[in-house]
Amino acid sequence: MLKINESKRCYMPKSKSSSSKTPASKSPAGQTSKYPHVKVYSTPTCPYCHMAKDYLKANNVPFEDINVAADEKAADEMQKKTGQLGVPVIEIGNTIIVGFDKDAINEALKLKPKAAS
Repeated sequence: MLKINESKRCYMPKSKSSSSKTPASKSPAGQTSKYPHVKVYSTPTCPYCHMAKDYLKANNVPFEDINVAADEKAADEMQKKTGQLGVPVIEIGNTIIVGFDKDAINEALKLKPKAAS
């Protein structure tokens, strides 16, 4: 399933350099997460990417952070999955969310929305 939030996404820069995949959050060794595998395709300069990753961290959701500005292969993979170059792309199991969309993330992860602060 592909969900796109047109207003909360950035476009990838054209230049790409060396590979960069870093896990931003991990489950303790030997434990399995209660959530499906989560990948966040992002760029370092995208504010919506930072918001999405901060939201996942605040909800203790482990995810793999993939910097598509530095990893051409990952950028190509992301584009094949979504048909576009907008970031963040959040892959939660079989659900792909383009842009930062709390409601779609909550639905895909079965999270209860937190009260506004």
